[in-house]
Amino acid sequence: MQTEKTIPPDQTMTVYDNIMETIGETPLVRLHSVAGDLPCTILAKVEFFNPGGSVKDRIGLAIIEDAERNGRLQPGGTIVEATSGNTGVGLAIAAALKGYRCIFVMPDKMSQEKIMLLRAFGARVVVTPTAVAPEDPRSYYSVANRLVAETPNAVLANQYHNPINPQAHEETTGPEIWRQTAGKITHFIAGMGTGGTITGVGRYLKSQNPHVQIVGVDAVGSILYDLHRTGETVKAESYKVEGIGEDFLPSTTDLSVIDTIVQVNDRESFLMARRLVREEGIFCGGSSGSAIAGALKYARSQKLGPQDVVVVILPDSGSRYLSKVFDDEWMRENGFLERTWVDYRAHDIQAIKSDGRLITAHPTDSMTNVIAMLKNNNVSQLPVVDDQGKLVGIVTEIELLNHMLLANHIHQSDETIESIIDVNVPVVRPNTPLETLMAIFSHHNAVVIAVGDQVQGILTKIDILDFLSSQMK
Repeated sequence: MQTEKTIPPDQTMTVYDNIMETIGETPLVRLHSVAGDLPCTILAKVEFFNPGGSVKDRIGLAIIEDAERNGRLQPGGTIVEATSGNTGVGLAIAAALKGYRCIFVMPDKMSQEKIMLLRAFGARVVVTPTAVAPEDPRSYYSVANRLVAETPNAVLANQYHNPINPQAHEETTGPEIWRQTAGKITHFIAGMGTGGTITGVGRYLKSQNPHVQIVGVDAVGSILYDLHRTGETVKAESYKVEGIGEDFLPSTTDLSVIDTIVQVNDRESFLMARRLVREEGIFCGGSSGSAIAGALKYARSQKLGPQDVVVVILPDSGSRYLSKVFDDEWMRENGFLERTWVDYRAHDIQAIKSDGRLITAHPTDSMTNVIAMLKNNNVSQLPVVDDQGKLVGIVTEIELLNHMLLANHIHQSDETIESIIDVNVPVVRPNTPLETLMAIFSHHNAVVIAVGDQVQGILTKIDILDFLSSQMK
């Protein structure tokens, strides 16, 4: 029989009064596999921990309460919004608690899961064509305005032009990130749709440290990248990623807060979203893939180092894209899966290497001994470990050669390799997929396999070729 545990008399229950009180304080999660070739710290702010499953939960209640305060929204009223889905959910949660009706207008490129989710909250959903100009009477902006005019006691949430949108992020998301990183954040990266998140967070972070870099990620086909770069508006083109990119400049976007904008295309976005699920266990949507793909592209181009702390917003969950991003058939039909990768992993490739032995060097090894090790084992690089077997970096024949050719250096026979160790070697886990290894090899010549900081092996391009040739029948 289990005995009842004694609870201190002064201990109270931990209970939220309603679901809206659980919004915010979403976690920061360090990325490993997809960012394994980068020396900087990449942290994902995982916004699908919000009760409605997205970053837009943060603005729903704030917009409704502002409309109540200024008298635009009366009891029993109707909230109308043009949305890609997530803002609608944030508004619907608050409306359910406050007794309002909702009508949401969505472009037809949005996933069926989002439409079904909004209807589950009791909302009316109106679907409009995607490929029309904002001023076209059929656009989801125009239809939303018409529905407000036709519906008694209705208010437009107006996330694209409502200053409450960026204000909510300035008051909540920004302070959270600053506190969670202990003020060490150096770069903030987010996809751009209404621009509310990047504008609000950017304003707060720059008020704390003006040197924090604010980086936007825009979809290829959207106008925001070119508008920020040249100040001129280009013609928008179609793209399939949902929730980011625009064909006009929302007034909730303050381009002066944004230091740089990076472009990513649909394929980069969707493949990265699938990698985040399979390699990091983070089940996020297509625009999260956009944000991470843009962040990695930016980090590589700027050569960010170990001192840099990058926070990236992951806006929503992958559960809203099961019929699209995570459906192989849909991906193939749209040309995003050009080939099917066989499910080989790093440990499969390491396992068939000649004799399976792991050869390592130490920082205190002499260069002459290391050169002999490279020659005797017919390899061009070695992992370098400390006395506890923890990874320090790698030493390569090209670095040894460059060092030997230094004209103004007096070479000694007992000179160690410590000064030429490459500490920025990409590290992968044993179960890292071949597809990920190939992406890393586009920027590096070798990867180290490790569990924690214990080295398990090292792979090069020729190891991949040897492995694949061994699988040929």
